[in-house]
Amino acid sequence: MSIKLKLLRVQAGLTLEELAQAADLTRSYVSKLERGISTPSVGAALKLAKALHVQVEEVFAEPSDNDPVLISRAQATASPDARAKTPRVVSGASPDRRMIAFVLTPTEEPVRNHPMSHHKGEELLYVLKGRVSLQLAGRVELLNAGDSAHFNSSIPHKITSVGKQQASVLLVVAQEE
Repeated sequence: MSIKLKLLRVQAGLTLEELAQAADLTRSYVSKLERGISTPSVGAALKLAKALHVQVEEVFAEPSDNDPVLISRAQATASPDARAKTPRVVSGASPDRRMIAFVLTPTEEPVRNHPMSHHKGEELLYVLKGRVSLQLAGRVELLNAGDSAHFNSSIPHKITSVGKQQASVLLVVAQEE
């Protein structure tokens, strides 16, 4: 992903600073993403995609063909640790789709460089395993495996893993056109 982000930035003719400003992110955070030191949150990926004038799946995944049925297979080549740290696009890797779905593993503690996300559209969060804290502006909801939340994604939000078991969530983002 890091090489892809840098390639997209260079193709757009942007400096690191220009991309960071356009995406409303810090230069150091974008630099860490490009070097593979950090993985972007879904909100940060959406901001980067908008700033680069590309679909968000271009930041995370290779685009698929135009088949109306899309199958996404598990990544057998990556280690379980690598798979757990990287948001995985499970659907929506096609330019004609308005929704994109990710399976991600939230961090155990809020990361300073990951501000609360907010963007146009809606989100559906479904907890696959573990327990998460969903912060929506000043409101905090604790969600267990099997719980879900559907919200307007313009509300600032952040997902944090809570408890001893590492959480895993399915996040579906419906972007406005």
